[in-house]
Amino acid sequence: MTTLVLEIEDSRPIEARCDASQLHVRLADGREVSTPLWWYPRLAAASPAARSDIELMPMGLHWPEIDEDISIASMLRGEKAPGATAP
Repeated sequence: MTTLVLEIEDSRPIEARCDASQLHVRLADGREVSTPLWWYPRLAAASPAARSDIELMPMGLHWPEIDEDISIASMLRGEKAPGATAP
């Protein structure tokens, strides 16, 4: 069980940002994860200002203005939001 706790702590986001096409997240263990914005239609459709208002949570990210939540685990698994289609 200790290993699981360490893995969760290591996967905690410490920095996140969106550019025009990607979501970038730096994790506590030094990994950097980037995923395409089109994977998250609500996030992709949001204004740059709304996309930059990111709350870091222990296991993921939250955008209060658009009520979007993305878990680090889903990013690492390559899971897209339901209905996401490539541009």
